[in-house]
Amino acid sequence: MKQVLPPLAACIAATIALAGCAGSGMSSSSAASASGTSASSSARAAATLQPKSGSNTGGTVTFQQQPGGVMMTAAITGLPPNSVHGFHVHEKGDCSAPDAMSAGGHFNPTGKPHGQMTMPDHHAGDMNNVTADASGNVRVSMLLPDLTVGTGANGVIGRAVVVHKDPDDYKTQPTGNAGGRIACGVVAAS
Repeated sequence: MKQVLPPLAACIAATIALAGCAGSGMSSSSAASASGTSASSSARAAATLQPKSGSNTGGTVTFQQQPGGVMMTAAITGLPPNSVHGFHVHEKGDCSAPDAMSAGGHFNPTGKPHGQMTMPDHHAGDMNNVTADASGNVRVSMLLPDLTVGTGANGVIGRAVVVHKDPDDYKTQPTGNAGGRIACGVVAAS
């Protein structure tokens, strides 16, 4: 008969397992990263984009900690051919609403105005627009210097990634006038 642990016992067992990993060749920073509390260079996270607002848009977004920030790589499908879309990390890891409004606003832990990620002032979750090819697909990678893979103040784990219907103008506060939310995925450690 399979034994089911109560939630607290399961949590304690997971903590003991992580502590055991630290003594078996896994560095303590890697063990901490596995629990989502730090951002070692091997930390990874991912989100699966689900269609929202009646779209057919989906895909995957991965995050990997690197020196100088987080390398984000996205593969997005189901967009109109040759279209441009706003693309952001949002504050809440909640994509449950049909229009993804449950994800909250752009992730902005430092309280800066919205802007392009190359500008001095921008939300930590502001990313460049993505452009679909003639088949409605996007493959893009970009280094995000203001984020970490973890659960700390600038961590992406527990946030959401959102694809917007329209391009971000990088000016309109606080959203960039990027329109409705057509895909959303919750970021989890991987």
